[in-house]
Amino acid sequence: MSTLGVSFADTALESRVLAGVDAVESQLTAAVDSSSPFVAEAAAHLLNAGGKRFRPLLVMLSAEFGDPSRAEVARAAVVVELTHLATLYHDDVMDEAPLRRGAPSANSRWDNSVAILVGDYLFAQASDLVSDLGTDAVRIQARTFSRLVQGQIRETIGPDADEDALAHYLSVVADKTGSLIATSARFGAMMAGAPEDVQVTLTEFGERIGAAFQLADDIIDVASETGDSGKTPGTDLREGVPTLPTLIALRSTDPADARLRSLLSKPLTDDDEHAEALTLLRAHPAMTEARAYVQAEADAASVLLAKLPESSARSALQELCDTVVTRLG
Repeated sequence: MSTLGVSFADTALESRVLAGVDAVESQLTAAVDSSSPFVAEAAAHLLNAGGKRFRPLLVMLSAEFGDPSRAEVARAAVVVELTHLATLYHDDVMDEAPLRRGAPSANSRWDNSVAILVGDYLFAQASDLVSDLGTDAVRIQARTFSRLVQGQIRETIGPDADEDALAHYLSVVADKTGSLIATSARFGAMMAGAPEDVQVTLTEFGERIGAAFQLADDIIDVASETGDSGKTPGTDLREGVPTLPTLIALRSTDPADARLRSLLSKPLTDDDEHAEALTLLRAHPAMTEARAYVQAEADAASVLLAKLPESSARSALQELCDTVVTRLG
């Protein structure tokens, strides 16, 4: 397993991908810089806190289906990672999060206004960079940004009175998470000059695998005893944040689930109620159903990969599908 969290049987591929991600890291540092010391510090805050760099990794792997040495590939990876970082600043304001990646969030270190403006600055930097990649790339970036914002709006206002809550949540995950990961795969293939059919397949793959990773985190938040998702187990439960397992459980009409449904209908600030809900949910069939849903998403992503030319890069992408399922325990 490499430092990127993917196993590479092909050492040459691993070397290329690692070099590409390192180049992205250097360009990210330059991209967030500013002549204003305060802006430079605030913009680099989350960048310096680290992260998986999953999106740049997907750009690099997708570029392997064309010419991965093209300079546009790394630039596109910087664009998607800057966009991702910008959304984190805004998400922390929306969620009133005190921490991000183990460090104080920008909104708690400074204030909400600063965090929002820094997020805007990073979006602007991404827009500046993508303008050098051509009008098609600009259009794709704009449409991705539109989906990100619409997903955040719909998450904020919640489902309509006559809308299925689970369907609403899954569509929010698709927009807030799947869209940018789909664009990461698309940009990698596109900037490397991969064939159009390969670009389409990788875009669909990115959408599927992106949603699967997010939904797997939902399950881990409930099932984990150790905080594998980077959060204290049951964090979403405590905050009353809807997730795949909780929404499935809330659909139950079994009278025996009345207590669990009552607990899940509100934030669980009381420690005893939180512990009770966590225990009940872990034993509920909703967890099995949620795991099956994520497995199906990973399987669908694998089917898409089968359309691609056989290569070490395809094997590495398959590893991502397998990792989603493995994380579920």
